[in-house]
Amino acid sequence: MTRTLVTNIGQLVTNNERDRDPLGVIADAALVIDNERITWVGSAAAAEVSGGHDIDHVVDCGGRAVIPGFVDAHSHLVFAGDRANEFEARMTGTPYSAGGIRSTVTATRSASEDELITLLEHRVNEMLRQGTTTFETKSGYHLNVEGEPLACKIARRVTDEVTYLGAHVIPAEYGGRGHEETPVVGTREDYVELVCGAMLEASAPHARWIDVFCDDGAFTVAEARRVLEAGMRAGLAPRLHAAQLAPDSAAIALGVELDCASIDHCTYLTDDDVALLASSSTVVTLLPGVEYSTRSPFPDARRLLDAGVTVAISTDCNPGSSYTSSMALCISLAVRDMGMTTAEALWSATAGGARALRRTDVGRLVVGARADFVELDAPNYVHLAYRPGVPLTRRVWKHGVAVAQTTG
Repeated sequence: MTRTLVTNIGQLVTNNERDRDPLGVIADAALVIDNERITWVGSAAAAEVSGGHDIDHVVDCGGRAVIPGFVDAHSHLVFAGDRANEFEARMTGTPYSAGGIRSTVTATRSASEDELITLLEHRVNEMLRQGTTTFETKSGYHLNVEGEPLACKIARRVTDEVTYLGAHVIPAEYGGRGHEETPVVGTREDYVELVCGAMLEASAPHARWIDVFCDDGAFTVAEARRVLEAGMRAGLAPRLHAAQLAPDSAAIALGVELDCASIDHCTYLTDDDVALLASSSTVVTLLPGVEYSTRSPFPDARRLLDAGVTVAISTDCNPGSSYTSSMALCISLAVRDMGMTTAEALWSATAGGARALRRTDVGRLVVGARADFVELDAPNYVHLAYRPGVPLTRRVWKHGVAVAQTTG
């Protein structure tokens, strides 16, 4: 085992609240890593006194800022093809709908397992280079009993945070949009039964979570309840897509009732929805890349935060509505268009994401936490929003090891 001292940190964001500062910022800081965990955090001056004599390796950050690794609690990375033409159409006025998912289903079903693995690994490396050290990802682009378990199994190669999303949309062969050109083999009810039955049984061993897209053009609240409760009986923990395309207080109430770890999107919320969420342990995961890509209204994060709702920010990286893997971009959008301060957005992209995954070992830089952190090519974290689009990630550390270096 090697003990590493990371020192000369100009600004260290710990997310360990102190003196009413939720980011727990320490200036002129240092930390010690031992066996993939953080064993000491404090000032650089005190580091020499606190066990500095048995340090094996020293890393000098040259006065740069260090933040926790980003925790992306919502992504869809197992897919083939892209939907650039759909994006281009939206930019000229075509509204977004859930129906475009089916074109990705066609491409993904046509891809081999090896092709999907290669594509997934490329996307994961892209995320890592930008500072994302923990992420969730979903199935949902096969929508059949052969492909959904395969997608979960492939995803499990790169993350423990795998979500079974057989309930993404109704596929064409079960009467979903586009069925006019596809032979129909069953009804909508048959597909819901499949999602709750054989597909779930085959996917559950490779997943931790179950999710449902409960919105216009996808699944109803009653169907979402059936799917989530079936998943919970199979040992999976619930999550929910809701209120992205239209208000749906019944969907929000369902998510809170079932103690979903997170309800994601939440673009359209009533005052009663916000009050209910504030009284619960459910996190609201906001996905500003979606609003950017679809030209939809941005959710009001300020309203949620002022009410006491726990907020996470994630990319929703997917080929249709948010084809970005940049958490830094999402922070910039949250600050510019969702009413958040940079500090709130950074907390939501790190500790908030960890809350949405019900994790305590990531998203913070405190004693006992996993040594996942990002050295920024900047003197402070505000540059994440202040310099949008600039690659500020200098080095990325995961499990106490430098795994990516992009500048310097």
